[in-house]
Amino acid sequence: MDRLRKGAHVFLRRPVAEDEDEFLALMRRSLEFLAPWIYPPSDGEAFREYLRGRDGERDDGFFLCLNDTGEIAGVINLNAIVRRWFQSAYLGYYMGAPFAGRGFMTEGIGLVMSFAFGDLGLHRLEANIQPGNAASIALVRRCGFRKEGYSPRYLNVNGEGWKDHERWARLADDEA
Repeated sequence: MDRLRKGAHVFLRRPVAEDEDEFLALMRRSLEFLAPWIYPPSDGEAFREYLRGRDGERDDGFFLCLNDTGEIAGVINLNAIVRRWFQSAYLGYYMGAPFAGRGFMTEGIGLVMSFAFGDLGLHRLEANIQPGNAASIALVRRCGFRKEGYSPRYLNVNGEGWKDHERWARLADDEA
């Protein structure tokens, strides 16, 4: 298991095909908790599609795992990585319900920022969050993101229609 970054309680690693059963079991237990904000892969085909989409060049993904047990606790993705003059990516994340509210995602996003700004040399990470998702907004605030704006009808969530989002960003040279 390739641990890309390790913190006090969690570590990051890339997902692999052998994770399918554990991941899907966690997502089944977490669907009600995650809705209506995100609808993660919920079957084998959707999980395999997720893996195929994580090429490391344009999109990268990490499982957030517990140090003591190795259990998958959550997911953090770097999406739409743009190089050259932009050096930017969109940050996406979600936590399994049994592990929520324990500070693991805050630690995990810190690890991903270290990887993104360090190893990848990115300049900017942007998180787009539905205005009613108070927990996610509090999370990015804790991680040093600042609100930059509001995008009406920004993203079609689970085919249910276009949802407004707030734009939050963190730059590599921002102070924590």
